[in-house]
Amino acid sequence: MKRWIPFMKSDPTVAIVRLQGVIAGGTRGALNDRALADPIEKAFSRGKPDVVALEISSPGGSPVQSSLIGARIRRLAEEKEIPVIAFVEDVAASGGYWLAAAADEIYADPSSVVGSIGVISASFGAHEFMVRQGVERRVYTAGKSKSMLDPFRPEKPEDVERLKGLLDDIHTNFIDHVKARRSDKLDAEAELFTGEVWLAEKAKTLGLIDGIGHLKPMMKERFGDKVKFRRYGAKKPFFSRLGAQLLDDAVHSIEERAAYARFGL
Repeated sequence: MKRWIPFMKSDPTVAIVRLQGVIAGGTRGALNDRALADPIEKAFSRGKPDVVALEISSPGGSPVQSSLIGARIRRLAEEKEIPVIAFVEDVAASGGYWLAAAADEIYADPSSVVGSIGVISASFGAHEFMVRQGVERRVYTAGKSKSMLDPFRPEKPEDVERLKGLLDDIHTNFIDHVKARRSDKLDAEAELFTGEVWLAEKAKTLGLIDGIGHLKPMMKERFGDKVKFRRYGAKKPFFSRLGAQLLDDAVHSIEERAAYARFGL
C-alpha cells in the first residue's frame, strides 16, 4: 500500500539476474541472448530497481552470445540509468568474465576463479584412424576453403594460419571490451590477456574485479535491511522440462561439465 502513497518512499529494490552455465546459441548452452532477453528486460523495467545485480557462474562459451548479452545489459543500464553490479560465484572466466565486465562493479568470493581473457578453438584429427579402418572420406566443395580444418583429413598449415587469424581478431575484440569497461582500474604493467585465471584476491590487485563480497550482505550494507530482492532468469522450454529433450540435455551436461573442469570445478 505504501508504494501508492506519493509522499512515502518505497523500500529499495535489487533486481537479480542469474547467469549460470555455458554460453552458447540455441539449446547448446544455458546462456544465450535469446533466452535471456526477456528476463534482462524485466529486471531493468519492473518497478525501477535501485540496482541490477548479476549472479555469475560461467566458464564461458560463445564470444558472439557473450557480446550480445553484455551489450543488452549495457544498453538497458544506460537507457534506464540503473547501475549494474556483478557478483561472481564459482567462476567468471572467458565469456563469463565478458559478462561480468558489462557491470559497473564486480565482486567475488575469495575462492572464485576469474579471468581467462583469451580465445580457444578445439577439435580432433581422425584421418589416420579412418585410413587404418579402410574408410575413404569423400568431400566435394565449391570454394577452396569450404572444407577448412575438416577433422577427417590431414591438417593444412594454411588452414591453421587462417583460423589463428580469426582467433586473434576475436581476442582483440575481447581485450577492447575489457579495457573499455575497466579502463584505469586495470594494472597497466600486468599481462592480463594471456588466458590465465586468478583467484579473487589476486584478480582484485590486477583490477579485474573491485573487491571481495557477496550479493545480499553487500546490498543490505548499501541499502539497509529493508532492501527487497527480485529474481529474474531464463526458463527452460516446456517440452524440455517434460523430458522430451533428454538426450540433448545429457550431451549439454557433459559439455558443461568439461567446460567447468578446465578451471578445477
